[in-house]
Amino acid sequence: MHNTRYAPAGMVCSVDHLASAAGLTMLERGGSAADAAIAANAVLAVVAPHMCGLGGDLFALVHDGGVRALNASGRAGSGADPARLRAEGHTRMPHQHDIRSVPVPGCVDGWTALHARHGRLPLAELLAPAIRLADGGFPASPLMVAGAPNAARRPGGGDFASVRAAGDRVTRPGVARALRAVAEHGRDGFYLGEFGQGLIELGAGEYTEADLAAPGADWVEPLRVRAYGHDVWSMPPNSQGYLLLRSLAISEGLDLPGSARHPAWAHLLAESARAAGYDRLDVLHEDAKDLLDPAETARRRALVDPRSRLRLRAPAEPGDTTYLCAVDADGMGVSLIQSNAAGFGSMIFEPRTRINLHNRGIGFSLRPGHPAEYGPGRRPPHTLAPALLTRRDGTLRAVAGTMGGDAQPQILLQVITRLLRHGEEPGPALSAPRWRLGTGGTGFDTWDAPDDALLDLEEGGSWADGLAALGHRVAELPYGSSFGHAHLIDVRPDGMLAGAADPRSLVGAVAGR
Repeated sequence: MHNTRYAPAGMVCSVDHLASAAGLTMLERGGSAADAAIAANAVLAVVAPHMCGLGGDLFALVHDGGVRALNASGRAGSGADPARLRAEGHTRMPHQHDIRSVPVPGCVDGWTALHARHGRLPLAELLAPAIRLADGGFPASPLMVAGAPNAARRPGGGDFASVRAAGDRVTRPGVARALRAVAEHGRDGFYLGEFGQGLIELGAGEYTEADLAAPGADWVEPLRVRAYGHDVWSMPPNSQGYLLLRSLAISEGLDLPGSARHPAWAHLLAESARAAGYDRLDVLHEDAKDLLDPAETARRRALVDPRSRLRLRAPAEPGDTTYLCAVDADGMGVSLIQSNAAGFGSMIFEPRTRINLHNRGIGFSLRPGHPAEYGPGRRPPHTLAPALLTRRDGTLRAVAGTMGGDAQPQILLQVITRLLRHGEEPGPALSAPRWRLGTGGTGFDTWDAPDDALLDLEEGGSWADGLAALGHRVAELPYGSSFGHAHLIDVRPDGMLAGAADPRSLVGAVAGR
């Protein structure tokens, strides 16, 4: 469980060994880390539809001399009508089975934008492994098996009807056609081709062809904080990446114990996360500014009491994901996260290609006048929050990220603190038991009532009694994917790469050269 892998000239980490192998193949052919990330993500779009896919969104951080951020999260269609949802009695966006929670998927726009700026190999070459698996079949992973029967019962979910056990062969011919269209015609082959026409018909007024014709990926300025002698980077809004950075900035100013096994370690980090995010529902939207104001960070740090749990009394209103990373021999690093939101997303399938559609629209508000209110052309608040770390001289230190819904910043806070403050290797840093702020069940409702949240503790830890004594209500849960699948590549000063895939993913893999 503590395995760290090492390589001198390139590395790919992902949640599936088939994806990591595809990424490594591109590095061996002279491709860039961006090429490796696209190839790996394309394979995941085929073999891991319970986590990601062409019907989902994408964010990426790229280190190539400087740090750039790619926002490929989709926008609501032109037919988005919040008043209609409210008139139907909705007080929040429908979680599944409703096309209105499906913004235009941004994944393919993300691939083509990343390839245009940082790719070396032809796009068709990058997509070839994914096409081969979609056509010829691939083994169902243990994590797919649990959700496959439910997906198979949905219209368009027939690709998963044969899945009974891990290793069963799955083919996805419609996905193969969609990938060929991208390989041959770029993003228009997808958005204005078979998939796009099917999406317009399925939406019945939710989308127009103009919605799909407009490229949906933007290069944006990343956010940054200094922590433990490094610059830590993440995505700006509409991502919740600021929560990771603010939590790090708060916790670095606290007196953390020298050992991560001490209950005070978990207490101070958890309280940093709560202080950073208690008002997320009010402040996170695509146009949010100044979320890392140092004075506000200092104010929130002062709220944290090392002797007891904080009572926030904040006003509150009423997935699944996959992360991968790649580093090449030239030092380019890519931290890429791609998601459906919930497992299999909205549980709606585009009928022609049988691509399952995400439900990232659940991040929208239905409160009239809220800055994140559902509406035409708007991007919802997003849980996706990749991370990238650089040294003081600007060189790449690490790429890291995780699945986990609202808990993504909390998981990365623990992993990065272990890496930077405690000097842990990637394997132990990833495999160690974790905590997370408990949710009401969907994984996306942590901040509905931040004072009522349990502190979920993964089995194998040493914190439960100490945290209870500090006033936390704790719940001990089994070790596993409820606490995310994180991956990490650490670049050592001599250029050697050290990486690990999360053991919780069961079939995750590190591939190096």
